[in-house]
Amino acid sequence: MKKIILTLAIALFSFASFAQKYAYVDTDYILKNIPEYITAQKTLDDLSEKWEAEIDAKKAVINKKFQQYQAEELLLPAEMKKKKQQEIFNLEDDLAKFQYDKFDPEKGELFLKRKELIEPIQNKVYNAIKELASVGNYAFIFDKANQSNILYADPKLDKSKRILKNLGYD
Repeated sequence: MKKIILTLAIALFSFASFAQKYAYVDTDYILKNIPEYITAQKTLDDLSEKWEAEIDAKKAVINKKFQQYQAEELLLPAEMKKKKQQEIFNLEDDLAKFQYDKFDPEKGELFLKRKELIEPIQNKVYNAIKELASVGNYAFIFDKANQSNILYADPKLDKSKRILKNLGYD
């Protein structure tokens, strides 16, 4: 009797697993076809480039000050050496603080701006995927983007264009 129940349970489980529906999306493709995302990403890239240029300029000032210090070091009195060293140290400290303020992955301005501009768009896409899964009765929807483990995907199961259409982008 136990064998019959076990065999029946395995058969039902196997049948249930075959009855599940699967699909996939490519979130990179979806995002690259949303104009607001492209604009937001451009804004972030511009900010990042601007701040990188400021960092490069600050590094150049530090290098110039350090080279001047090295050239004059032998001729400077101890007090003046200490003053120039402190000046260079302060510039390096300011640079580190600037980099942290702009690029810290949890509290930096770039992170906060990304959260402000990109996160709402990603949430819309996620909600559209969730709605598609619910309406289409999909057990799983995989993401083909960004180093996924999907080695092959049947193009008939790609729902990326449908997500874009549901979001109002044709």
